[in-house]
Amino acid sequence: MSASRRYEILLPLQFNDGQPVPDTLIGEVLTDLRRHFGAVTWETQIINGVWEHEEQLFRDNLMRVIVDVPDTEDNRHLFHLFKQTLKTRCQPIDSWMTTHLIDVI
Repeated sequence: MSASRRYEILLPLQFNDGQPVPDTLIGEVLTDLRRHFGAVTWETQIINGVWEHEEQLFRDNLMRVIVDVPDTEDNRHLFHLFKQTLKTRCQPIDSWMTTHLIDVI
């Protein structure tokens, strides 16, 4: 069995100005991931966060999106590109994406 990698994305549910991200936009993001990688999982609970940037306080409402894929350089590159797409679509100052190896049994 080849190694797999999990990518977790904290997808904003609101823009930095506090306006909600439209459900259609969130749907497009999830659909794009499914089409590109074959599957996508997300949690419906809201993940709250608070952070500071340039002395301004931001409050986040986020959803966790999970994609498990083969651990390849191509997939890593595609997620780097996807992060840039998210920054264009959702306009966050940054988009938090983490990754780690997984062992699927």
